[in-house]
Amino acid sequence: MSKPTLLILAAGMGSRYGGIKQLDKFGPNGETIIDYSLHDAIKAGFGKIVFIIREELKADFEEIFGPKLAGKIDYDFAIQGVQKYVAPELGTVERTKPWGTGHAVLCAWEQTSTPFAVINADDFYGYEGFKIMADFLTNNTDETCHAMVGYQIKNTLSENGSVSRGVCEVDENGYLEVVTERTKIYRQADNTIVFEEGETLTTLPENTPVSMNFWGFMPNVFPVINEMFKEYSVKNIDSPKAEFYIPTVMTYLIQNGLGKCKVFSNESEWFGVTYPEDKPTVMEALQKLSGLY
Repeated sequence: MSKPTLLILAAGMGSRYGGIKQLDKFGPNGETIIDYSLHDAIKAGFGKIVFIIREELKADFEEIFGPKLAGKIDYDFAIQGVQKYVAPELGTVERTKPWGTGHAVLCAWEQTSTPFAVINADDFYGYEGFKIMADFLTNNTDETCHAMVGYQIKNTLSENGSVSRGVCEVDENGYLEVVTERTKIYRQADNTIVFEEGETLTTLPENTPVSMNFWGFMPNVFPVINEMFKEYSVKNIDSPKAEFYIPTVMTYLIQNGLGKCKVFSNESEWFGVTYPEDKPTVMEALQKLSGLY
């Protein structure tokens, strides 16, 4: 039985962070957050790594991660270019910002032949999540069943501003019903967690499951994403900031009876970097974990 592949989303522009946070050093010995994910993925049983990046980052990624992975696990690069998989009739796309996480996954189609997981480059997920996902992808025999490792909203906030999260609704059997992207979630002074929608504030319970972009897919999803994105690119060709998200893909599969998504609960603390002010908090958290890595 083939080992699953791990796709690492690393093509983002880091506009709020103010730099290339995918390659920034956070660990006590200068480790990137990706280094921790690679360690946990190899230990959990993944068999290949695919870095999804912009063309201008490839040389840096090869220099930093190539020597660390050589002899331990296969790895490859997928380039997320603004022209890739766009509907041909649109011609040259006038756009600098990547098309989003759903498009990023599509850009790794040629490099991915096994069941695969997807994570963000700048998020620390913890070993438990990688083990849960690797076991699912290795043993799952249902081609219509995909997966998500969920985190509790209370464990995913930033002290330095609002965050975007995929808020999940799960049925009694543990399958995802819908995931809704909320772009302004934060904790108020009274300690309640809310999200903004226009001028409306809606409260979220502390244990609300959210997607931190830790997804698992069967490889037959690629043709579906391809058709979805072609249609999306036509509709949004004049919207240079429009993004095609992974939750959009999963919601489409569920609503059209093409697939289902098992949500695995995970109470581990997640941490990541959205703002420059997040860096000291992440560095402190990684210092505490230094004995495990």
